[in-house]
Amino acid sequence: MSILFEPTIINGMNLANRFVRSATWEGMAATDGTCTDRLTEMMVKLVGGGVGLIITGHSYVSREGQAGPWQMGIHQDATLQGLTQLTDAVHLGGGKICIQLAHAGAQAAAHLSGLEAIGPSASYGTGKAACREMSKQDIDHVVRSFGDAAARAKGSGFDAVEIHAAHGYLLSQFLSPLVNQRTDEYGGVLANRARMILEVLRSIRHAVGRDYPVLIKLNSEDFVEGGFSVEDMLELSALLENAGIDAIEMSGGTGSETSKYQPVRFGAVSKENEAYYRDAARRYKQRVKVPLILVGGIRSPDVAERLVAEGTADYIALSRPLICEPDLVSRWNKGDTTKSACVSDNKCFNPTMSGEGLRCVLWEKEPRSAK
Repeated sequence: MSILFEPTIINGMNLANRFVRSATWEGMAATDGTCTDRLTEMMVKLVGGGVGLIITGHSYVSREGQAGPWQMGIHQDATLQGLTQLTDAVHLGGGKICIQLAHAGAQAAAHLSGLEAIGPSASYGTGKAACREMSKQDIDHVVRSFGDAAARAKGSGFDAVEIHAAHGYLLSQFLSPLVNQRTDEYGGVLANRARMILEVLRSIRHAVGRDYPVLIKLNSEDFVEGGFSVEDMLELSALLENAGIDAIEMSGGTGSETSKYQPVRFGAVSKENEAYYRDAARRYKQRVKVPLILVGGIRSPDVAERLVAEGTADYIALSRPLICEPDLVSRWNKGDTTKSACVSDNKCFNPTMSGEGLRCVLWEKEPRSAK
């Protein structure tokens, strides 16, 4: 058996294989953030496609933290019915599902929420006011909101939660020495910039207990001069290990125009360029024992297997390849080991932006049976 298809356990959560569906904004929630049948159907397809662990798209924990339209929320009890129907459907198919908890911070869609965007600093590193600088009361509110959301997640049947601290959203903003210009205990050295994340983790642990899996998504680096660095990531990962995090997913980039690389990169991935954050992952594994989920540019099963076999990663996360082929993991497991058909053109997000929901448009031009 391939090491990729060995069963594993993360803090009591039994996983059938090492493949993870990385969080992806589906654009299929209702306008009030509640889960829809379409969203549930997408997750059930991933279960049937053999994914070991599904991580949902980022779900806002507080109303002012909404990032965009048709985004799922877990900010109030009114979301529980839809979320429970989602987890029930996934479990009926034999799958495991984790919800990603998020707050957009300065990137929030104030025009949708009707609430003022908030962040660590008003200037957001640009010199122009982009949001309101958070008070200690604001920070406490968001920290509690993450804990409350985690309690809802556990109560509605999710197998785990993941804290979104990457890609330039609120917790990532606090981590960036470029964006975070605070002079209080939440700014300055990394230990201070990481303070809110550690408070969020404690809030979640208080809500769900020690025996419930809590994951976190971090940038390997921001790819912005003066931003969050690989050295920062290593120091933060050690702090999270000491604080009891159960697994860390490594990504990169912020979505800012100043980022050298975006979280979702454009252009076909060559065999030589697979696993964008491989070097950072190797440095991580030399220092941190917490299981590592690696995402970013992995397209071939032999590359994925080598990453795990050599100890660079413990789990392989896929995003756009599973938009293109929801049954990709099953295909690989059955012996068809050709690389993902995904061409990384990002056209899958066009229907999402227009309100139609996330889907691959490749097969609309070239029927799948021709592949």
